[in-house]
Amino acid sequence: MPEGPLVVGVGAATGVSGEEVLALVTGVLAAAGLPLAAVAELATVQARAAEPGLRAAAAFLGVPLAAYPAGALARVRVPNPSAAVRTAVGTASVAEAAALLRGGRLLVPKSTSARHPARATCAVARLPVPAPREDRTGRRDRRDLAGRREEGL
Repeated sequence: MPEGPLVVGVGAATGVSGEEVLALVTGVLAAAGLPLAAVAELATVQARAAEPGLRAAAAFLGVPLAAYPAGALARVRVPNPSAAVRTAVGTASVAEAAALLRGGRLLVPKSTSARHPARATCAVARLPVPAPREDRTGRRDRRDLAGRREEGL
């Protein structure tokens, strides 16, 4: 049975570098034995969506940067909430909540970057595999892990 795509939730301080985010994400995935190619998106809180470091990391990985309202993230139950994060952006979790928001299963809880003080956190969740859909002719609509139609079907 195929496995679903990965969502990497990323929390970041203002001014975080793309290099710090990328080093954290690739290091966490490697340590967990998860393939970089399975990442479908980076996800964060709307308050950080314009951060050049987050946008650069997503662009380098060739995935979209999804941004969610703090209120939506605040409704997600997470194992490692933070009062400091709640004060900064209005939700007790960014990395774990953003990874879990679309209904995924948490594979890697919140990890922090190696820089001291750390300016980025990430968590990894696996999304469920979407069920094949049928088009109006009754043929199954097959899509790859990122939701793109598979050619020739």
